[in-house]
Amino acid sequence: MRSISVQEITKNIKEMCIEANYVLSEDVKSAIYQNQETESNQIGKQILSQLKENMDIAKNESIPICQDTGMAVIFMKIGQDVHFEGGNLEDAINEGIRQGYEEGYLRKSVVKDPVERVNTKDNTPGVIHYEIVSGDQVEITVSPKGFGSENMSRVCMLKPADGIEGIKDAILETVKLAGPNACPPVVVGVGIGGTFEKCALLAKKALTRELGSHNPIPYVSELEEEMLEKINNIGIGPAGLGGNTTALGINIETYPTHIAGLPVAINMCCHVNRHKNRII
Repeated sequence: MRSISVQEITKNIKEMCIEANYVLSEDVKSAIYQNQETESNQIGKQILSQLKENMDIAKNESIPICQDTGMAVIFMKIGQDVHFEGGNLEDAINEGIRQGYEEGYLRKSVVKDPVERVNTKDNTPGVIHYEIVSGDQVEITVSPKGFGSENMSRVCMLKPADGIEGIKDAILETVKLAGPNACPPVVVGVGIGGTFEKCALLAKKALTRELGSHNPIPYVSELEEEMLEKINNIGIGPAGLGGNTTALGINIETYPTHIAGLPVAINMCCHVNRHKNRII
């Protein structure tokens, strides 16, 4: 059994919240650079160049890449041989979020109640997902999620008879409906299978997977490649002003499901696809 102080969790999450909002991960940065070279639309090419400049300014001056610094989504993979000491784990996670958003001068965007809309003033609570795994380590993924793109996401409860063509149609329709509202070029996370809530979680986790990687299941990997090409042929382009860079990538995750269902979730993310990962 390995003991970990919850203060260590707070410290790491604070740092990761700040870093994720200041410095875009290398996979997303590389995708923007690559697409700037291949973008056929001159306005789109110019916008991608401005995105590159914005990234550099944010990193060099330690300011947020985007004014929407997101709602903090935290994925915790906890080894079953870990014992936390010094306080409550969930309180420690939220304290890390609070410190990160205050010390990093990040916009506080969370309201205490979805109807009454009173701001919590420290961007807590976060949305926290726990997974118990083997071992004595803790893997933390921090993914601040902006809501321009989040609002354009969908869950589609398809029929099994809709099959893979129904899945393709759902993805394309969601991207088309999003249009410029999701701040393209976008990253598309897709979850297929499970239940209503499971497919949405799969889609959210898919956004944290490195761009350019592929699902190990052959048909899913082929679907990722096919859908990226189809999305980029829609013509929405950077900032919705036309071009062949509507999406930087599409990541798809699957899970077993019921014989009567085919749940599909499409989680849209803008080009500021923020995610930081650490293992303690």
